[in-house]
Amino acid sequence: QFQLVESGGGLVQPGGSLRLSCSASGFSLDYYAIGWFRRAPGKEREGVSCISGGDGAPHYEDSVAGRFTISRDNANNTVYLQMDSLKPEDTAVYYCAAATHMPCGLYFSYVQEYRYWGQGTQVTVSS
Repeated sequence: QFQLVESGGGLVQPGGSLRLSCSASGFSLDYYAIGWFRRAPGKEREGVSCISGGDGAPHYEDSVAGRFTISRDNANNTVYLQMDSLKPEDTAVYYCAAATHMPCGLYFSYVQEYRYWGQGTQVTVSS
């Protein structure tokens, strides 16, 4: 059974950093595109980043490019999202999701590209 579990969220001041983890069980993350999404209060879920299966090519939405870094640890079957220079507008529940294909592709930020989802972890950026 495919399962994803996010962790690492919390409260951080503007300009601070957090590292989110997405741990998988029941399958190997290395064979699938893994995306990070977020849902801010009153807004739709939006994709922020994706890492391709195999070659691990990273993809980022413009709003987080240069501040967030996605990576994968195959030994621990975990994908990470390092978030630096956090802003109040980054406040949201963050979710990881697994697609059924390896490359992230042009539509990596589309919810429809992913089949398996974690429960989410809250990130709050506030002074």
